[in-house]
Amino acid sequence: MIDEFKAVLFDLDGTLVDSMWMWHAIDIEYLNRFGLTPPEDLSEAIEGMSYDETAVYFKERFNIKDSLDKIKSDWKEMSKEMYCTRIQLKAGVMRFLDYLKNKNIKMSICTSNNYTLAKELLKSLNVYEYFDNIVTAGMVGLGKPNPDVYLEAARLLGIPTEKCIVFEDVVQGIMAGKNAGMKVVAVFDEASKNTTDKKKELADYYVDSIDEFIENYCN
Repeated sequence: MIDEFKAVLFDLDGTLVDSMWMWHAIDIEYLNRFGLTPPEDLSEAIEGMSYDETAVYFKERFNIKDSLDKIKSDWKEMSKEMYCTRIQLKAGVMRFLDYLKNKNIKMSICTSNNYTLAKELLKSLNVYEYFDNIVTAGMVGLGKPNPDVYLEAARLLGIPTEKCIVFEDVVQGIMAGKNAGMKVVAVFDEASKNTTDKKKELADYYVDSIDEFIENYCN
């Protein structure tokens, strides 16, 4: 099946790397600074938002007096060391990247994360050179489920949308890929396991791991 496509567009956090636990931990630590406890719906509420959109959401919902730049700067400082030293690729990812490279299939990162953090993480994992570009929701102005981040990646690659396939771990990301007119593979992640049924409903394919995708769809 993978031979039908000329480009693979990957979400990063929760899809290629096991990192969602870290962002949740940062949310807790950050709000604790202001004597606040993260509400139960926080992760779902900010799912798919760009870095900038998330900062606006925190500032407005939690009445944080710091500027948006200060909020984002604090997050970067809190995450930088942990992100590039404790986050690892998920099972099967390295094998899949090698497979796609050998097939001359283009690859992009399409993330709601900050560009600098995403780039530094990919370099720390020695996979930065596999990707033709990194497109962030902040670069296009709108987070997922808007399709903009995926449409921009396809445009930069010069690949028609129908020849792109998306890998995502959350509902908002799956919707973004579908809204871009692309096929979408939903990948299991522990942090979003409570939405597995919805992910299966929305996506064209669902796998518990990248290894499973390789075994079933890469011949």
